[in-house]
Amino acid sequence: MSSQLLTLRHVGKIFASGTAALDGLDLQVGEAEFLSLLGPSGCGKSTALRIIAGLMQPSAGLVEWRGGRPADIGFVFQEPTLMPWARVWDNVYLPMRLRGFSRAAAAAQVDATLRLVGLDEFARAYPRELSGGMRMRVSIARALALKPPILLMDEPFAALDEITRLKLNDDLLRLKAELGTTI
Repeated sequence: MSSQLLTLRHVGKIFASGTAALDGLDLQVGEAEFLSLLGPSGCGKSTALRIIAGLMQPSAGLVEWRGGRPADIGFVFQEPTLMPWARVWDNVYLPMRLRGFSRAAAAAQVDATLRLVGLDEFARAYPRELSGGMRMRVSIARALALKPPILLMDEPFAALDEITRLKLNDDLLRLKAELGTTI
């Protein structure tokens, strides 16, 4: 049994347009848990993830973190959202650079993260030179670069073929086991 990492209590979100995206969402997420939110398009899954990540405030309810909100939360969006002008290594380095890490101080962690997702051979490639699945793995590596305790993923495999989806799903389960990350 895992200890509670995050609790949502009666969380609601009403947008300025009047659209109610969430109404009374209660959710408990345990440490090192792998949890999936399922539902039809437009039911509020992405909104819930954005509220958890702190990218959006709820209109109602509470988001409670054990020990306070973690400094680092990895977020993988539906699209890879990579910097097309930057090589794979620099895309993964980005969150560390934003935190003030020099290239030298970040090098070992960036290299290890690229190895973890199986892209160490592509560190000098540009995103346009990669397949869709490889670009998604770069996004996952970037989200994992700071070793966040929680990784939020918003339908990251939706646009991928079934074989690539299955491979990336297996990769995520392996990463969860190796890092103990809550996904």
